[in-house]
Amino acid sequence: MLLRALGTANPSLHVSQREAYGHFSRLFRLAPDEDALYRKLLLDGPIEGRFIGMDSVEESAESDPDKLNFRFLRHARAAAAEAARRALAQAGMEAEKVDALVVNTCTGYLCPGLTSYVAEDLGLSRDVFPLDIMGMGCGGALPNWQSAAGLLALPGIEVALSISVEICTATLFMGDEPGLVVSNAIFGDGAAASLLVSDRHPQAERAGLRVLGFASAQAPEHREQLRYRLQGGRLKNHLTIRVPALSAKLARQAVDRLLASAARQISDIRWWAIHAGGTSVLDKVGRRLALPDNALDCSMRVFREYGNMSSPSVLFALDNVLRHGRPKAGELGVVLAFGAGLTAFAALVEFTGESVE
Repeated sequence: MLLRALGTANPSLHVSQREAYGHFSRLFRLAPDEDALYRKLLLDGPIEGRFIGMDSVEESAESDPDKLNFRFLRHARAAAAEAARRALAQAGMEAEKVDALVVNTCTGYLCPGLTSYVAEDLGLSRDVFPLDIMGMGCGGALPNWQSAAGLLALPGIEVALSISVEICTATLFMGDEPGLVVSNAIFGDGAAASLLVSDRHPQAERAGLRVLGFASAQAPEHREQLRYRLQGGRLKNHLTIRVPALSAKLARQAVDRLLASAARQISDIRWWAIHAGGTSVLDKVGRRLALPDNALDCSMRVFREYGNMSSPSVLFALDNVLRHGRPKAGELGVVLAFGAGLTAFAALVEFTGESVE
């Protein structure tokens, strides 16, 4: 399987972290410790600003589950379709040529899923194969890729559109729990669309990278450390201070399995696209993998400019690698994501030297 094009998109409303602190202070009554943590994260943290799926920041105070899910649908649908259009435009490919559509999300529930809406918005063929993936958390982009790889191995499927989209701000949940404050202070919204082709496709030779393999690791005994819970019909994020260390441990396990299956070592990897979950988790992952500091540059840039967008974040990091790193043909990279469950997913890729248009 090869990556032919990669498109990203965000909702139109952008809020700086300083503006976000002002809105939280104005719209909500914050306890002293709660206010102090918001000040630390929003005024002194590394994130510059975030894109949010709202028409105005006043919607932050909305707590009606039906309205929140509708907001998720509207903004997820728009961002996913825009990211897909950009990927198709990069490749100069018509939407009717897409044989399979795979969409993953964890920040809203729909039945039928987002594939129904995105297929309609893009004008995909009536016989496109749709697959919705839910509940994978921040790591969902790579199970999405692996599902697309399985579809591309089937006769008659040569082009797959793989979309990761999250409207994390539709799950904003106020409270003085430190985990809630951290969630509200770092999560943003976005979508990333990968246009994937099989080796049989005429555009395969123009792809930016080839996916060589996948690996994963999970620790269900730590499920309660990072998950969404339903409370009053709303999604409430639950995370603990153990998440960075546990995620780094699982990430190392996934990477070790990935490289062992390809008879490679960490020293063979030139490029790293790692889920931008936060500075602490990136630091611990970097230490676990014994990576040089600059290996995290593309991921840190994503966190600084967008915050944690959940599952699309790792593909934003890969987009940074392709655009700013400009890897040479034959160089190897690892795409690495982790999230709820706890789970970690890794993909080994080989760059072809083709730049992103």
